[in-house]
Amino acid sequence: MTDTYARTASTWRNWAGNVTARPARVASPATVDELAGVLRRASGDGLRVKPVGTGHSFTAAAATDGVLVRTDLLAGIRAVDRTAMTVTAGAGTTLKRLNAALAREGLSLTNMGDIMEQTVAGATSTGTHGTGRDSASISAQIRALELVTADGTVLHCSADTHPDVFAAARVGLGALGVVTAVTFAVEPVFFLTAREEPMTFDRVTSDFDQLVAENEHFEFYWFPHTGNCNTKRNNRCAGPAAPAGRVSGWIEDELLSNGIFQVACSVGRAVPAAIPSLARISSRALSARTYTDIPYKVFTSPRRVRFVEMEYAVPREAAVDALRDLKAMVERSPLRVGFPVEVRTAPADDIALSTASGRDSAYVAVHLYRGTPYRAYFTAVERIMTGYAGRPHWGKIHTRDSARLAAVYPRFGEFTALRDRLDPDRLFANDYLRRVLGE
Repeated sequence: MTDTYARTASTWRNWAGNVTARPARVASPATVDELAGVLRRASGDGLRVKPVGTGHSFTAAAATDGVLVRTDLLAGIRAVDRTAMTVTAGAGTTLKRLNAALAREGLSLTNMGDIMEQTVAGATSTGTHGTGRDSASISAQIRALELVTADGTVLHCSADTHPDVFAAARVGLGALGVVTAVTFAVEPVFFLTAREEPMTFDRVTSDFDQLVAENEHFEFYWFPHTGNCNTKRNNRCAGPAAPAGRVSGWIEDELLSNGIFQVACSVGRAVPAAIPSLARISSRALSARTYTDIPYKVFTSPRRVRFVEMEYAVPREAAVDALRDLKAMVERSPLRVGFPVEVRTAPADDIALSTASGRDSAYVAVHLYRGTPYRAYFTAVERIMTGYAGRPHWGKIHTRDSARLAAVYPRFGEFTALRDRLDPDRLFANDYLRRVLGE
């Protein structure tokens, strides 16, 4: 085996900068066999192992003081099967690279989140999702995966082969093994028309069920300290592509949503009293627009302003009540919130630890600019969401432990029993997994 270990380990930080780790060793295996060797050596040395992607989780899910496995070399498109309509990608392949490759083949994922910087293994292992009336998370689009377990065994999992592992490992939290390849269902590339439109908070919440029912993909952002929202409706169309104009698109996506917003966030962090006024200005800055393009160019947008985030999934029928409670809490508190609140939906799926497992769900995501104290705000939001049987996103900040999570996940015991079988010595454990899954 080639030497896949870095000679010296350096401090690892996630994208938001709120999680750091100093592993004893760093490995960059280029093949599945090399990875199996890394796992055996770590086990023999009594070190824990965690794979890491691009660090877009806000939790310490990938942190370790043992062996940090970088998946950069386990990347690339392995196969495109036009008969089965699937694509297989190495674990370290970024969603950006995957989508570009699919577009060249005239193919597309059905749904995805709003950024594409994550690796396919990192995104799916933490339950990354977009918004959809009928189409679910990225993990729900998995048709097979390759998993290397603690003893170096390579499992090829699907609904027909190792179905119990497949049922859980699509959102596996890095607790069951190291995912080395993911096979996704794909379809012929299609066009989406996006319609972005300002709307009042009262109208969005009163018409929420109708807006979700009438659109394939609906989401909105509420600007705290205001009664204003920005909505986005994505629906399939015949085309042709009619992307946002070069100048107008740059103004909306770069100048307003990133450049000026970055300045506003910096001012708000330095002078919190200015935040309500800045929020009123920001909420009125974005105008209505309509554009058409292939899916990933509509679903995703650049996110250059760094932040920390908490997101909870609640039963979809509870979404409006939960959001109204959140708004009332902000209005009666001394909190100053300079980041919009994002609301999305997803249909129920059959993945054990998916936040939409067994129930139609709505997602309420709250953010604060990086470096801003967030605990008071996030604690208050978490109290509201858990009152509606909320489930926290596995890759975003929360304080839930295994006892509380078991109460909102009917198949929680199924997952932990599988973990006991595949990783009895907890090679893949860390402090985060000990908290959310128990010992």
